[in-house]
Amino acid sequence: MSRSKLYPESKVEIQGFIARHYDTILDMASLGLYKKFIKSAIKKMEIKPGERILDLGCGTGRNARLMRNDFGEKGHLLGMDVSYTMGRQFERKTRSFNNMEFHSERIDLPFKQRRKFDRVFISFVLHGFPQDVREVIIKNAYDNLKPGGIFTILDFAEFSLHDMPVYYRIPFKIVECPYAFDFIEKDWKKNLEGHGFGQFTEHFMFNKYVRLLNAVKSMQY
Repeated sequence: MSRSKLYPESKVEIQGFIARHYDTILDMASLGLYKKFIKSAIKKMEIKPGERILDLGCGTGRNARLMRNDFGEKGHLLGMDVSYTMGRQFERKTRSFNNMEFHSERIDLPFKQRRKFDRVFISFVLHGFPQDVREVIIKNAYDNLKPGGIFTILDFAEFSLHDMPVYYRIPFKIVECPYAFDFIEKDWKKNLEGHGFGQFTEHFMFNKYVRLLNAVKSMQY
């Protein structure tokens, strides 16, 4: 029996059949492009050996496995997701590694881990929440990073839906939740500066509709 969704209009709280077969559905829907895309995006993160990474909304563990190739045996990754179904898949994918773990925990409520992380990563999750909830998630990222640590957001870039070509605009409006329409209009660098982040670097993909944004936690905030 599935639990009720806390944010009914959101499409990042995945349940049921879709949650059980998420990676397969994503690969089929993207004609295999997503697999290549996520590998390229994680490569752009330039993760260093030995890094401690907090993966917010980690899903099935596919991204975590790819990051493990970079942080190696001396690093560590903690994946957090509210979905029990996703968590089981994460644990299956990472069971052969003793430096990867999963916590079933909400990322939209305040929390602090005992040890700080070198990097916090969130992929196509932030856009799926109301703005006040996004602010909580960003604060969680800040609170759990070491000074000088990196908050990496892989999500939609900033653009005007009105100016988007119709062959992109129609699928976007059909597939995405209402929260995404608000997300793409915000100045996220300015928002992150208000939370104590700076030194931004960014990489754009898919005709600049998707962005990998790195923000460094201030040493003095």
